[in-house]
Amino acid sequence: MPQQIVIAEQLRIAAVLTDERVDELVVAQGRYQIGDVYLGTIENVLPGIDAAFVNIGESEKNGFIHVTDLGPLRLKKGAAGITELLEPRQKVLVQVMKEPTGTKGPRLTGNLSLPGRFLVLQPHGQGVNISRRINGENERNRLRALGVLIKPPGAGLLIRTEAEGVSEELLIDDLENLLRQWEGIQTAAETATPPVLLNRDEDFVHRVLRDLYTPEVVRVVVDSAEAVGRVQAFLGADQANLLVEHHNEATEILEHHRVNAAIRDALKPRVDLPSGGYVIIEPTEALTVIDVNSGSFTRSANARETVLWTNCEAAVEIARQLKLRNIGGVVIVDFIDMESRRDQLQLLEHFTQAVRHDAARPQIAQLTELGLVELTRKRQGQNIYELFGRACPSCGGLGHVAVLPGMDTLQPLATLTGLVRSAASARSEVYAPTASDAGGSGRRRRGGRGGRGGSDAPESFAGYGSEASLAEGPPSMAAASEPSVSRRQDPDLVAVAMDADQELVYGWMGLSPALLLEEPPTSDNLMVRVVRPGLDAEGVLEEARQQLAVSGGRRRRGRGGRRP
Repeated sequence: MPQQIVIAEQLRIAAVLTDERVDELVVAQGRYQIGDVYLGTIENVLPGIDAAFVNIGESEKNGFIHVTDLGPLRLKKGAAGITELLEPRQKVLVQVMKEPTGTKGPRLTGNLSLPGRFLVLQPHGQGVNISRRINGENERNRLRALGVLIKPPGAGLLIRTEAEGVSEELLIDDLENLLRQWEGIQTAAETATPPVLLNRDEDFVHRVLRDLYTPEVVRVVVDSAEAVGRVQAFLGADQANLLVEHHNEATEILEHHRVNAAIRDALKPRVDLPSGGYVIIEPTEALTVIDVNSGSFTRSANARETVLWTNCEAAVEIARQLKLRNIGGVVIVDFIDMESRRDQLQLLEHFTQAVRHDAARPQIAQLTELGLVELTRKRQGQNIYELFGRACPSCGGLGHVAVLPGMDTLQPLATLTGLVRSAASARSEVYAPTASDAGGSGRRRRGGRGGRGGSDAPESFAGYGSEASLAEGPPSMAAASEPSVSRRQDPDLVAVAMDADQELVYGWMGLSPALLLEEPPTSDNLMVRVVRPGLDAEGVLEEARQQLAVSGGRRRRGRGGRRP
């Protein structure tokens, strides 16, 4: 299918679109990026797990390297363990192979690899390897023979899929560029004082085109006129049928091409299928769980056809979501139960075909006895939850708040330290987001559920506290630990008018809807009612007062909020 690539170089975000739908994202905003080359120092060696921590200097988190990833350092003869290979304060040349996640620092390797457009140079590797996606035997023989001739002594060479049909001159030019890059790294390492960054792909446009450009791409959109020339220079003769455009519309490039909308949707757990079914995607620390439901699908004549159709449709969408959300590790899919073994095999074949073009190489296992499909997908950078997710300050990303015995108000479950912003800074983040805001905090987080504004219900409830109350912590929980507990006063009621999109954004960013009031409340005991614009805010508040009265609380006078 025809594809297009949208590159927002200023924000260092790119997207691949197929039929106007975002299929894949590339984000290069973190402190550590895959492929970075550092000269580091060994901080400490752990013989119990055959690993070491490496100080690469840009964070409190040291990098982690296992003995199997030491590369040329393992060539020391007679070494029986990692303690004979490494020692504290030893200089090591390493490359980031996995970005930090949660409390873990970056995963490092001594087996460096420098990717080019057609080739990958492995300075400490061996032999010539050819991409499995090059199928023609004659072409594989040609590339292998050429690789043996041009391969530098003592190094390895990987011939990428993009090299198929490329002339010898272009392949040699690509290799010469990689050799110059490697020589520069070696020269810098000889004189640099560790820890220090030696090499990084600074040209974001070139990196995106190198990793994502395929013959199916018919259009590339960039956010500057200068980037147009770099795209044309990089692709050269390959741009015969390619349209390269500079986005100069008033709407920001990611908003215009609905990339931001795709990110917001990808943070939601539910994904609707065209036939009426839906998929629920729930990430956890250990694995990702995906559930398939038939929903309102009734097109088929019998239940068996309905189940098979929905499962096959879900398999295609799951393959897309794995790439879009960049979900790695173990994934468990609970398809709708099928009793027919033939249908089960047909589904597995359909699923295998759907993921075969994924560069992360998902590996699908057979159905388990419980009817679950297990698969693994290689981790490649941070997933969408880590990049763009923020934990809700009220529930900590759990999607629940507590109603404790003997108390009438909702109690936050989250530990609020570090998650609270002042009202002024929160307003500036809403109205003037910056590129740094798109980066994740390093903790695995899910998109807040409070922002699911797609419902047609006339009102929804949000149990947010004011900024002042959040900064002080939950007073009711502190009081609960005392020997004698006095009954809390009823909360002040506030109605805030918000449309569905606003509610989604505020829930996503973990902000209180009360920030939309012309005069933000100062109460430390606040209950917010969200109403759709045009509805009777006072009526909603009156209903809330009645609910509090029924539960034994005293009525308080609320005030209606107006949209700014």
